[in-house]
Amino acid sequence: MAIITTIEDLRVLAQKRVPRMFYDYADSGSWTESTYRANESDFQKIKLRQRIAVNMENRSTASTMIGEKVAMPVAIAPTGLTGMQHADGEILAARAAKKFGIPFTLSTMSICSIEDVSQSTQGHPFWFQLYVMRDRDFIERLIERARAAHCSALVITLDLQILGQRHKDLKNGLSAPPKLTLANMINIATKPRWALGMLGTPRRQFGNIVGHVKGVENMGSLSSWTSQQFDPRLNWGDVEWIKKRWGGKIILKGIQDAEDARLAVDSGADALIVSNHGGRQLDGAQSSIEALPAIVSAVGQQIEVHMDGGIRSGQDVLKARALGAQGTYIGRAFLYGLGAMGQEGVEKTLEIIHNELDLTMAFCGHTQMDTVDKSILLPGTFPQ
Repeated sequence: MAIITTIEDLRVLAQKRVPRMFYDYADSGSWTESTYRANESDFQKIKLRQRIAVNMENRSTASTMIGEKVAMPVAIAPTGLTGMQHADGEILAARAAKKFGIPFTLSTMSICSIEDVSQSTQGHPFWFQLYVMRDRDFIERLIERARAAHCSALVITLDLQILGQRHKDLKNGLSAPPKLTLANMINIATKPRWALGMLGTPRRQFGNIVGHVKGVENMGSLSSWTSQQFDPRLNWGDVEWIKKRWGGKIILKGIQDAEDARLAVDSGADALIVSNHGGRQLDGAQSSIEALPAIVSAVGQQIEVHMDGGIRSGQDVLKARALGAQGTYIGRAFLYGLGAMGQEGVEKTLEIIHNELDLTMAFCGHTQMDTVDKSILLPGTFPQ
């Protein structure tokens, strides 16, 4: 096997090993995918200031996110259908995150359930991402299940009241498990590692939903339920309702606008995530790194600001940190690793990002993450 040194190496391998519909689900955006591409390309425009003759000994990338110690300011983002990139994908990613010392966030739309992940990590605290559904009784039960699993934070996604149109998913007939059409069977036949893994696990449907909602026992009913359940009426009152029932730390995901950031502060949340859902919702929206500085300027003194979208390297993490993000999240980067090599691939993703982060911080004249600021960036190359 070729030596893997970058996230791009893992992406190429994942594309070979994961069935088309699931690889495309991870590696695509909505409509023209302009925001999806901008998330990544806008990082490249930001240039770093190299410093020399600085003592680079005793470096540390350690930091905190919502008061929790982290080995680097990176968390694994909540991603739906993770267990379709690789058998038991959420369990494997959670184990990799625990081993490395960073947070793992489980999606409502995961294949492995809250209980699966909790059991597999021996009760090690992880974060749970909540979609607000019309069925409020189900939401209350989800919150109780997250509490029982000792989740240490609830991440509420606010930018998916309605689903952005993702052309590849429609063309591929995305479903979990995949429908046994001729085209799907031919494609899966070329992915023997994936297929053998899936044959060896019972986890092939949405584990947080199937068996937990009355009348949802199979793929067909689940599909119709999901399309009916995302709630277009979601508002700040719902955030307040969830906060009261949860009683613990709350992170609000999907903030792109300074005015919404101020409302997030007013809601009493512990942190917000500057995010455009990986370019999968409103195509033509600002990239996350472009939107970050204005939000930090507006509310950074009042609430912890995190960001996701487009992070493919440790350099991207450092640039986000320089522009005021206390923490960052990786979605596609860890999915590439998972699809390529399972838990080992996620561990490789984290090693690559950590190594790039550590070396770049040193080249910029810093030995501690908490001293990194805009002074490491070349004036005129970064968003204000």
